[in-house]
Amino acid sequence: MASKLLLVTVFIFDLIAFGLAVAAEQRRSTATIHADSENYYNYCIYDSDIASGYGVGAFLFLLASQVLIMFASKCFCCGKPLSPGGSRACAVILFIACWVFFFIAEICLFAGSIRNAYHTRYRNFFTESLDCPSLRKGVFAAGASFTLFTAIVSEFYYVCYSKARDNFHSYSGDVGVGMGTYK
Repeated sequence: MASKLLLVTVFIFDLIAFGLAVAAEQRRSTATIHADSENYYNYCIYDSDIASGYGVGAFLFLLASQVLIMFASKCFCCGKPLSPGGSRACAVILFIACWVFFFIAEICLFAGSIRNAYHTRYRNFFTESLDCPSLRKGVFAAGASFTLFTAIVSEFYYVCYSKARDNFHSYSGDVGVGMGTYK
């Protein structure tokens, strides 16, 4: 039987990670171009940088959630064997999908946090055009969506894994080679 406490804890961690990723998308830093007091050059002024903190927080909560699930399932490769059948096949497929979604979500959150924290100090003189680079819209949203996919798939993975683990019965018959006479 799957641990309900673990499932609730992982769900809460994933929900927090999803919320932080959505908040990071909403609070991405933007830039405006300002001129100096003598109008000799222009420079970029960026607003709040809280989205990077939200992105890192979502990254860490998703990482903690994945570590809990993999620790509880012994990363699918250690521990007692699983019973053959549909639950084991489903657990294998969900295990692979869980890791794929997890890596995509972590890359989006990590890259978005780094790119959002990058602020240029460019100045341009006189009439040159100035571009203030900022994070593209949707990077944290992609991280949030893959965080949600990871949450769903990891919960189903753990349930299928637990069902396959609990249904395993070792062979209790005679395991030796029979040396008696043939009847």
